[in-house]
Amino acid sequence: MALSRKPSTPTLFARGSWPEVSRVSDVLRRETVGGALLLAATVIALTWANSPWSDSYASLREVTVGPEAWHLDLSLGTWAADGLLAIFFFVAGLELKREFVAGDLREPRRAALPVAAALGGMIVPAVLFVVVNLTAGGDALQGWAIPTATDIAFALAVLAVVGTYLPAALRTFLLTLAVVDDLFAITIIALFYTRELDVVLLLAALVPLALFTLLVQRRVRSWWLLLPLAGLTWGLVHASGVHATVAGVLLGFAVPVLRSRAAGGPEAGPGLAEHFEHRFRPISTGFAVPVFAFFAAGVTVGGFGGFAESLRDSVAIGIVAGLVLGKTVGIFGATFLMARFTRATLDRHLSWTDVLGLAMLAGVGFTVSLLIGELAFGVGSERDEHVKVAVLTGSLLSAVMASLVLRSRNRTYRQLCALESVDSDGDGTPDVYEIAADGRPGSAPHPGGS
Repeated sequence: MALSRKPSTPTLFARGSWPEVSRVSDVLRRETVGGALLLAATVIALTWANSPWSDSYASLREVTVGPEAWHLDLSLGTWAADGLLAIFFFVAGLELKREFVAGDLREPRRAALPVAAALGGMIVPAVLFVVVNLTAGGDALQGWAIPTATDIAFALAVLAVVGTYLPAALRTFLLTLAVVDDLFAITIIALFYTRELDVVLLLAALVPLALFTLLVQRRVRSWWLLLPLAGLTWGLVHASGVHATVAGVLLGFAVPVLRSRAAGGPEAGPGLAEHFEHRFRPISTGFAVPVFAFFAAGVTVGGFGGFAESLRDSVAIGIVAGLVLGKTVGIFGATFLMARFTRATLDRHLSWTDVLGLAMLAGVGFTVSLLIGELAFGVGSERDEHVKVAVLTGSLLSAVMASLVLRSRNRTYRQLCALESVDSDGDGTPDVYEIAADGRPGSAPHPGGS
């Protein structure tokens, strides 16, 4: 009589494979540099906007460039939001497709946690914002989506400052959470912040998009063919009334992730998406996002009195509450419910304090939050200025709270980081990712124990 095998208990934040962990570490390393540039651009913008030369900052943001005949005579601030952020969302589209095709989101069991956490981190902040502004009247409720976004680059900049050696499983979860968050954000922008829709122009955008898709599926890398098609797709989407950043995501989705069978089969290695990501991620993190932050974050606070006046607006209160409290409750609560209803347990090296710290860190919402604020209330409006103050305040509070929590765990993180780096046989793969004799990935001993 065959013995029945006891089903294994699901584990939350289990360590993944070495190739995936290595790729995530490389991506996060580049995003950390981008976060530092983003922070620098924000500080410069705030300093300039609150200096005696603030008028020159506003004038620079309103400088108009572009062909008037094509209705692309846009201000520099608009070019940054509609044009440069399209590059950011193109890279996000590449990352999203890679996660769905070859990453954690490919497996429903592993995808369930980051998807549930991202949903919780979107729904709870939005509900909190609506509750705060339910009786505010006017256009206040148009900003419901502002506190739903997480800025991965800024969050990683915070981690770099506090010196947290985040374990591989938490780094992977943070990146996957941010990727799913980007998907929800672009869906919200497309569905809820499209003022007027020209269906003919939107359908016309499908033609260059289809040609772009055909070429990349055939592994064509010629920039003189692909860039004009991408630019035409962007222009038609922009003219249709749908926010142009949607074009970036659609173009990213079109790029194949795996090699074709003719090149050695789907398992032969990475496809064109990785090539494009290596080319465009530095442009996105090193230029596009910092320039957008420079033009978007420059709010004239007007001293402590002006700061306090901005935060008296119910919209600002809803944003701060959503980022600081909503993100924490939403992500931590969704993770806890996943553990409760699936009977999963945390990885033995981690604790719920780690989950709390990550949930707080997700409240660092900046790039997409500022973009949605501009779409909701209009660039340069009084309420848009209040939104900027609230997003900066909420992000700063979330960063400080997350730093305090994660900093308290730094000793454990250092020990885990050291264990995950041991490669006794020198084969390039740390021992904890080696396959043991029983066919299971090796596991590190608990820090400080056996």
